Amino acid sequence: MSSSLPQALRKRQKSISPVWLVPLLAVLIGGWMLYHTFTSRGPEITLIMDNAEGIEAGKTLIKARNVEVGRVNSVSLSDDTSHAVVTARMHEDAENLLKTDSRFWVVKPRVGREGISGLNTVLSGPYIQLQPGRAEQTKRRFDMLEKPPVAPPDAGGLRINLTSANANALSVGDPVIFQGFTVGRVEASNFDTSDRQMHYRLYIFKPYRSLVTTNTRFWSASGVRFDLSTEGFTLDLASIESLISGGVTFGVPEDIAPGNPIAQTDNTFELYGDEETARQGSFSHYLKYIVMVDDTVRGLHKGAPVEYRGVRIGTVDTVAYHLIKVEKRSLTNFSIPVLIRIEPQRIQSNLDKQGIEQWRARVNRLVKEGLRASLKAGNLFTGALFVDLNFDDSAEPVDTINQFEGIDILPSQPGSFAQIEQKVSALLDKLNDLQIEPALNHLDQTLASSDALVKELTATSTRLNELLDDPSTRALPSETRQTLESVQGTLDSYSQDTPAYGELTQTLKSLQQLLNDLQPAARTLSEKPNALLFNREVITDPQPKAAP
Repeated sequence: MSSSLPQALRKRQKSISPVWLVPLLAVLIGGWMLYHTFTSRGPEITLIMDNAEGIEAGKTLIKARNVEVGRVNSVSLSDDTSHAVVTARMHEDAENLLKTDSRFWVVKPRVGREGISGLNTVLSGPYIQLQPGRAEQTKRRFDMLEKPPVAPPDAGGLRINLTSANANALSVGDPVIFQGFTVGRVEASNFDTSDRQMHYRLYIFKPYRSLVTTNTRFWSASGVRFDLSTEGFTLDLASIESLISGGVTFGVPEDIAPGNPIAQTDNTFELYGDEETARQGSFSHYLKYIVMVDDTVRGLHKGAPVEYRGVRIGTVDTVAYHLIKVEKRSLTNFSIPVLIRIEPQRIQSNLDKQGIEQWRARVNRLVKEGLRASLKAGNLFTGALFVDLNFDDSAEPVDTINQFEGIDILPSQPGSFAQIEQKVSALLDKLNDLQIEPALNHLDQTLASSDALVKELTATSTRLNELLDDPSTRALPSETRQTLESVQGTLDSYSQDTPAYGELTQTLKSLQQLLNDLQPAARTLSEKPNALLFNREVITDPQPKAAP
């Protein structure tokens, strides 16, 4: 019995108490939970943003299509304090959303050109919106966008690029307008310091992508455009949105073919400053000529039309082109070179380099046949001028076309105003050469002689009357008396009481009055020969001065 007791004690010592199973089970469950937690949590990402306004650690959510896919863990400043660093933990199933072209931005209340958005965050607070990418490579560090993107990368619209050196600056979100309708938005805008040009990226909505063709021209839509040219006043009003913020509009110039629709993205176009510049820029083939103008070029500006009998065939390119290179520098002959472009594409749309050379030979032949250029007034109100091409039968023949700075010279003739001025000057010269004063002096002498003759006839008639009344004369024979009476009758016809004498006196008075009226005109022509064409200065009556 003593031997069985030690054996029972040894068996009791070798067995494990069931109490130890409880902590062991807890350790296994805790380890499994840790393993599940680490294996099931999503990736951690880092978001870089300029301002962390509205972002709170542990509260701000990350959503994709309004579905929660992550949460912000921490918000801190960068080492150089230039930006905010946001660390967020994504869900496990959000791994395929983090691509190199994924985009993040903060959704909050906004009031912009597109309207009001983000009002649902007034009560719930801002959240971070994720736009999934389509690239193959993944990414864990992203730069936050300041504004929501215009369209997702995989949108079915059309993306094109614009370059501009002089056009007004555009902002992201500005409208793209076609005939008054918004058909797209400006998606990106940046300035390249290497080429000193603005580069824009436009997104055209899918229903309107066929409007963009190979011959499309883009220009800035300033909202209000006022133009004062040779054709008069032009006032264009765009949409209210572009009136406030500006934008881009496009179209195909009416002078060229519509072109083929663009099938692929990333095509590059030039952005023009206005519609007229865009329309003129559509003529890629043109001929350059120099017009040497002897008249004033005041009123002639760049972009003025070059016309042939009212049909526009070109454009003025530069007024006073290389003026410093003009050889003739005398005060009486100082021609001003004007560079013009003759654009055959206005007449013949399909034109290549070979065709432009044929047009050059044609224009040179017309110049030799008498084609001349002149400046004419296109708008009397504004004083705007244009270049007119026409044939002059009296022009001197041209055998060889001269050049100025390597460009052919198109011969010119004086403009219409200069021709009128020349005719007026010639007429005034002829009036100045007329000998008016000697003719007036001779007329005065003739009138004085006539007056003296009348006086002598009157005196003779008076003496004859006295002679006839003399008694001794009455004693003469009757025949002599009859002869004297005949002479008396003749003289009486010129007496002051007779009608003949009155008519003669009236004629002399009218002649004297005419001479008196001609004297001021003769004096005015002598002092100012051009008074026949231009009004002379008004002569006012002298005003008496007050007594001191």
